[in-house]
Amino acid sequence: MAETENKNPAEEVKTEPAEKNTEKKEKKKDEIARLNTELEAAKTALAEAMKKQTEDNDKYLRLAAEYDNFRRRSVKEREGLYADAYAEAVKQLLPILDNFERAAAYSSGDALADGVKMILKGVPEALSKMGVTEIECKTFDPNLHNAVMHVEDEAYGEGEIVEVLQKGYIRGDKVIRYAMVKVAN
Repeated sequence: MAETENKNPAEEVKTEPAEKNTEKKEKKKDEIARLNTELEAAKTALAEAMKKQTEDNDKYLRLAAEYDNFRRRSVKEREGLYADAYAEAVKQLLPILDNFERAAAYSSGDALADGVKMILKGVPEALSKMGVTEIECKTFDPNLHNAVMHVEDEAYGEGEIVEVLQKGYIRGDKVIRYAMVKVAN
């Protein structure tokens, strides 16, 4: 017991801070290790995010290039379709021109009349090949007919077309030229 009583209180104080220093050092090491682990995880997450961003940017650039190519291709196809349709329409009209030239070459009345008949026969054929049909003119329809005259006549029903002054033509749902008609009231 005497040994315990002879201990210096300063020695006790010195041992306590050394233990606390060791504990603090251990806590700092643990904290540094935890922070290093978090830093490595953040670096990994950043690398993955940058990789994904690079992939997304590449996808975006490819999509933009694909859209630009599609737009150019569409414009070119439209221009080609227009040129093809125009050429096809002219091709259908060339036989009519040929018939006009043949009719003009004749000087006799009968041959000229035959040439005009060939032309009149060729025009509806050419139009039908292009999908153009004549508008039917029985009863008045403002979507297809242009009424330029009205007639008060008991012999005709109301809205009935009395006379066709100029034929109208339609292709599908598109009116090319409205029929000019005289309508009974």
